[in-house]
Amino acid sequence: MNLEYFIAKRLITSKDNKSSISAPIIKIAISAIAIGMIMMIVSVATGIGLQQKIRDKVSAFNGQIIISNYDNNQSEVTLSPISKKQEFYPYFKTVPEVTHVQAVATKAGIIRTETAFEGIIFKGVGTDYDWNNIKEYLIAGQLPIFINQLNEEVLISSYLANRLHLKVGDKFNTFFVKEEQNKMPNIRRFQIVGLFNSGFQDFDATYIIGDIRHIQRINKWKPNEIGAFELFTNDFSEIKSTGEKVYEQTSSSLDTKTIIEKYNYIFDWLNLFDFNIIVILVIMILVATINMVVALLVLILERTQMIGILKALGANNWTVRKVFLYNAFYLIVRGLFWGNLIGVGILLVQQQFGIVKLNPENYYVDQAPVYLNWMYILLLNGLTIVVCFVVLLIPSYIITKISPVKAIRFD
Repeated sequence: MNLEYFIAKRLITSKDNKSSISAPIIKIAISAIAIGMIMMIVSVATGIGLQQKIRDKVSAFNGQIIISNYDNNQSEVTLSPISKKQEFYPYFKTVPEVTHVQAVATKAGIIRTETAFEGIIFKGVGTDYDWNNIKEYLIAGQLPIFINQLNEEVLISSYLANRLHLKVGDKFNTFFVKEEQNKMPNIRRFQIVGLFNSGFQDFDATYIIGDIRHIQRINKWKPNEIGAFELFTNDFSEIKSTGEKVYEQTSSSLDTKTIIEKYNYIFDWLNLFDFNIIVILVIMILVATINMVVALLVLILERTQMIGILKALGANNWTVRKVFLYNAFYLIVRGLFWGNLIGVGILLVQQQFGIVKLNPENYYVDQAPVYLNWMYILLLNGLTIVVCFVVLLIPSYIITKISPVKAIRFD
């Protein structure tokens, strides 16, 4: 039988322990651990969730790696075309990390209705476009179909539709300025077949998606000329190294840029969340350990006579220390149980009902996203237990300084 565990268990289940002066201290220590674990679980889940959600949105509308002509520079619209006949299209066999390649082109225009007008960027896509990336943002209507002949179907954001007083099924005129000076603009009439809402103001207020053949005709391009290639990879965390591989495998006349490089201001902002999460973890674990140290010292002080009796009966210092460490471990586990239960419960409620709302103009999402992964929850629990247990070895050292004779007479 484990003597230390037996004594610790008797102390924990003792009725005297529940009515002692240490009872409120113990409750505070358990509450501190529980609250700390709730804060850590929620902060990690929402922080990582926000990073992933924004990353996925940016990638869905732009691809993860963009291959374009150097002449386009930083322009959002295609200035000069590139040939669709490339060794890496339609399958990038030399870089296995690339899962999909799609050809796109963009052109600036103005939508004019009877009551309003808006400047937009028409994004032309073809039959190779992967609609699965933006399907989750479709809120009304259906996705365009560009398999057969050239058609008028377009996908427009609900933001633009509201500003232009349009709905699914409506038709509108779009004016595209010609490159030649003193020339009348090209007019195209499109029909809305679907509305999307990404919650990303930069995209919702700018882009409409239609057939790439419209841009090819307006710009007088050949059928095999496009604006850029958008690539998707199987692991976003390795996008930097994958982007370098793609650059090495493409022509010197083509520029390769990752989505992180194109929207560096967004991803720099997202990286700040990593620092915030670390700060929260450190503070919460620090608070929990301080409370546990105080609780352990109170337990030791309250059981001084018991310590003296155990030493007088032949128990060594480590045996006595283990009794109180078992006791402290029980309190830690109890706090972690309630912390995990409440923390995961909060996340599940948010994931299901989206109670906590965010301003999409500031956070690019309309509600706090949640990334629930049991692995990081286990790591947080393990980290808390290890840190608390190691720190508690220090105050338990006071037991070695207690004299059996003085301890038995202690009142």
